[in-house]
Amino acid sequence: MSSQIITQVIEEMNALPDDLQQQVLEYIEQLRQQHFQPPGNAWDVLESLAGTVEAPADWSAEHDHYLYSTAKRQKDES
Repeated sequence: MSSQIITQVIEEMNALPDDLQQQVLEYIEQLRQQHFQPPGNAWDVLESLAGTVEAPADWSAEHDHYLYSTAKRQKDES
């Protein structure tokens, strides 16, 4: 980052009241954590999504039925 940008950021920060300076600091810390967080692998992404998709209870056993409209393997227990 150029020293000109740093100087401009500091000048803008100095003009803000203390409570807004605190908010800016928290935002910068949040950005830094996101930027330096190591990227996860595909398994990490899948794990984070587990249980978040709404689907029928028999989705895993009857996925062909739901994807391709084939006949269900098991009869509904209704």
